[in-house]
Amino acid sequence: MAALARSVLVTGSNRGIGLELVRQLAASPQPPQHIFATCRDPDGPRGKALRELSAQHPSIRLVQLDTVDLPSIRRAVQVVESCLEGQGLNLLINNAGIGSHATLQSVDSQEMLAAFATNVVGPLQVTKEFLPLLEKAAKGAQKTGLSCSRAAIVNVSSKVGSIGLCLGVLEAPMYPYRASKAAQNMVTRCLAAELRDKGILCTAIHPGWVKTDMGTEQAPMTVERSVQGILAVLGSLSQETSGAFLDWEGNSLPW
Repeated sequence: MAALARSVLVTGSNRGIGLELVRQLAASPQPPQHIFATCRDPDGPRGKALRELSAQHPSIRLVQLDTVDLPSIRRAVQVVESCLEGQGLNLLINNAGIGSHATLQSVDSQEMLAAFATNVVGPLQVTKEFLPLLEKAAKGAQKTGLSCSRAAIVNVSSKVGSIGLCLGVLEAPMYPYRASKAAQNMVTRCLAAELRDKGILCTAIHPGWVKTDMGTEQAPMTVERSVQGILAVLGSLSQETSGAFLDWEGNSLPW
């Protein structure tokens, strides 16, 4: 089986889905040559599991990247560009995000703004700054069509951000999280439309309700199972699924 991509960058990779994405990519039979595992503080206590993982796999490169801090993003671009030595970046996975269980009664403007900064503005800024490296990968690929092995942006979303489904609002209002994920989905659609002709795929993925710090232990699915599914879906993405909203099993979700 061919590698999913020659080079992959994952944001928010020090825990949960991000950490497991890095783990499974590195352990795959044909791992990417470069796995850029980014988080806000890779040298701090929260980066311990990621540091231990990177010590086992020479393909993993830890990179400091705070998705809401533009200078941090630009420094990360410089580090990644230097490591790639003239090659482009094939796959950007915008995974970093924050949750919120705020209700109509408890929500305030600061919590709304914080969710939008991390879940919407962050992925858009990261994509904008890494776009030249994605474009370089798309141009340099010896293939046509759209795929993760050529050039792709994958935004980790959630079906609670689906306006069409509007699932369980009374049980879990989550106003900041839902609204920010709906906005992120629009960003995904816009990117897919704008970047298609440049050879760059863009898709939103719902990972399921997963046992993570954000998903809590009440969630029915392990992070290992979710990421296995996500990586299988990423390997199947094509021109037909650019601009799609899919779950970890490849099912299409309503926006």
